Amino acid sequence: MTNAQNRHRNVAIAIGVLAIALRFIDINQPFVDGWSWRQADVAAIARNYYQNGFHFAWPQIDWAGNEPGYVGTEFPILPFAAAHAYRIFGVHEWIGRSESLLFFAVSLPFFFLIARRIFGERAALYALTFYAFAPLGIMASRAFIPDMPSLSLGLIGLYFFLRWIDNQTSSALLAASFAIAFALLIKLTTALIGAPLFFLACQKFRWNLFRQPSLWIFAAIALLPSAIWYWHAHMIAERFYPYHFFGAGGFRIMNAAWYWKIAGQIATTTLTSILCSLAILGLFTTRSTTAAGAFRWWLAAMMVFTFVAGWGNRHQWYQLPFVPIAAAFAGASCAWLETNLRARRSKVFVVGIAIVFVGFALVLARVFYRASAADLRDLGLELKRTTPSGSLIVAANYGDPAVFYYAERKGWHFLETDGIYNGHPSGDADAIADLEQLRRHGATHLTFYSGTFWWLDYYKEFAHHLDQTATLMEATPQFRIYKLN
Repeated sequence: MTNAQNRHRNVAIAIGVLAIALRFIDINQPFVDGWSWRQADVAAIARNYYQNGFHFAWPQIDWAGNEPGYVGTEFPILPFAAAHAYRIFGVHEWIGRSESLLFFAVSLPFFFLIARRIFGERAALYALTFYAFAPLGIMASRAFIPDMPSLSLGLIGLYFFLRWIDNQTSSALLAASFAIAFALLIKLTTALIGAPLFFLACQKFRWNLFRQPSLWIFAAIALLPSAIWYWHAHMIAERFYPYHFFGAGGFRIMNAAWYWKIAGQIATTTLTSILCSLAILGLFTTRSTTAAGAFRWWLAAMMVFTFVAGWGNRHQWYQLPFVPIAAAFAGASCAWLETNLRARRSKVFVVGIAIVFVGFALVLARVFYRASAADLRDLGLELKRTTPSGSLIVAANYGDPAVFYYAERKGWHFLETDGIYNGHPSGDADAIADLEQLRRHGATHLTFYSGTFWWLDYYKEFAHHLDQTATLMEATPQFRIYKLN
């Protein structure tokens, strides 16, 4: 290994160490940030495994009232592993968050090697910096959700597929197939990684692509486990209340204003304007790099997915694959700038851009840490303290299950249809009818938090009905708790 290669390796290690250390900050933060509801659901599944028996194929949520709450989900290996860790360490938020952090850490060398293979050593160092510090990547790699683990496995699969393309070793293809299989099991939308894989296979075999037995074996190993699991998950959603399949309904084309908002997110808190600009430049500077087509195809697949799953992209974590794509092209553009700028200190200038990006990204990433669901957590903890363990809670919570998770109580969102949050009432009669229906199903308490206090002022007949049929147990600036008579 040359001195230059040693330096590059050491710089890459330093970037990785800094990125990992950054994510340990506030690693035990409660699930009260902007993604609280998704994390609270995953955490509830983990705790239900821990408390109700480790029945892997039957994940349970908390908002199905007096029903078991079986739901169709992604392959629940993350909450299942967390539940086993609870047996040793107890129930803590850092356990679930650390799972995503671990997968992120593992992905770092693989992403660097992919970028080096396609764009070269210098480009790979810059790409690693962008990948490690993009705001959305910082959040996703410390959140108890399956997106970062799935993306990391997808990158590992892409790396080994590249290795197989280069040397045709069966071990590399087997490693790629297993990594992609687990990536799809953990998050099905990672199937978009198939775009760069298909490009690489076409580039290698051209018209003989479908005559390669090894590729058919790869496809079978990668796809069959997901087909089996998601069929099972679909059956659960069909049979059991609340009849819910995670991610269902996300494929919906929206209006132009909706996509403009998504574009604004991508240019700011997903990637930053610096990373976006460099990535666009990289699209042009890599036109002569044939292997760059893998990332171009992946980008095209992501753009189509963002369009057809417009409604699903209200969840910003759906945009996570843009991070490695943009990072790779931005790294290539930085290497190009180093080579083509006439200034003597071009390298210092480009390194300065990367440093400014990191600082800018850290400022933007703070948006994700805001405790927007703190009042729901406070409400949940108070319910845990003041209500019997078998209480069934009706929560006007905008569909955020954090209140049930921290209360360690079951219940329903309010309003609901088949257990699924159904928005705020269309009128007083709507609210009264839903509450009385839930009371007949055994509801014992009704709660509001600061974000839904306005219901009691706006729906006056409902508020009067509540005065007649419930007792106000506690009222604070954060929440109100009623006991249903």
